[in-house]
Amino acid sequence: MTLVKLAPHNKTLKGHKLLLTDPRALPKDALDRLHASFPDLHVQSFDADVTDPWDNVTLALGSSSRLPSREKARKLEFFQLTSAGADGLVGKPIFDDTKISFCTASGVHGPQISEWVVGTFLAFQHQLPEYLQNQQQGRWKSSKTPTDDSVGQRVGILGYGSVGRQVARVCRAMGMSVHAYTLHPRRTPSSRRDDSYAPPGLGDPSGELPDRWFSGGSTAELHAFLGSGLDLLVVAMPLTPKTRGLLSRREFEVLRDRKTFVSNIGRGPIVDTGDLMDALEHGVIRGAALDVTDPEPLPDNHPLWHAKNIIITPHVSGGSSKYMERVFEVLMANLTRFSNGERLMNLINRKEGY
Repeated sequence: MTLVKLAPHNKTLKGHKLLLTDPRALPKDALDRLHASFPDLHVQSFDADVTDPWDNVTLALGSSSRLPSREKARKLEFFQLTSAGADGLVGKPIFDDTKISFCTASGVHGPQISEWVVGTFLAFQHQLPEYLQNQQQGRWKSSKTPTDDSVGQRVGILGYGSVGRQVARVCRAMGMSVHAYTLHPRRTPSSRRDDSYAPPGLGDPSGELPDRWFSGGSTAELHAFLGSGLDLLVVAMPLTPKTRGLLSRREFEVLRDRKTFVSNIGRGPIVDTGDLMDALEHGVIRGAALDVTDPEPLPDNHPLWHAKNIIITPHVSGGSSKYMERVFEVLMANLTRFSNGERLMNLINRKEGY
């Protein structure tokens, strides 16, 4: 755990300036709520007509694509990202060479991404792509292969964070059992808790849903998880040097016994693309759903488009009309913690890279 020097109490955030750099609209009542909770906070939009928008900025909300230089961020103390991943920060001086607190928006994607995971899995199980093709051709033709419904099947969630916990909740509601995998052991009830943001009533904040919990950074420990009888494998890990290429030929061979369906909503480079195509072609796994690819964007002529039993979408699973509403809730929670001198939510651990 990263030790962070906490700021003294400043309930009204007097002397602080919040810069909003994301062009997407916040909720209509956002400014009213900010001023009601922190009456002395100065709020400024990045698009405001000023020479240097970063002048005297201490707090910011935005994406990793709109970061200031380290020199312009001399007074910046806290940056709230509007994205869940930290891979866009690693290697940038403002992240690597400062003590600025960066927090992700982890948790805002849980509802929509879990729906994508379950929706694509069920589409494959119920052969909907085939039926849609028949519909377009005007053919009334039923499949001779019976549908395998979800009751009694098992989902393995590789990376039991906020998205994985909501996937677990939905899958349990369909009658599936849940196996979770995390890098670090979670042997006690307190260690299985997660204080990341989640919409009220969703996710698994207490970590009670998994029937089994796996952990470890070795190949043997990963293979023990992959070989635990998984019908659906959900890749929900962040991209770090340790997770790049984590799933390749050897891992797919471990999945051969159950012909596991693979769903990747993490990052494309976590899965070796060539080995995935080979596993699909030779029936090592029954199918795959990808919202992220390697390379990304996937070129028009790439052979992955034509792989057997695959569903591909262009990195859209996290989109939602409620996205910025949830981001704003994370910001409000963190500004409250900041004003109270408390540890921030979704704080990025620079050592781990997420």
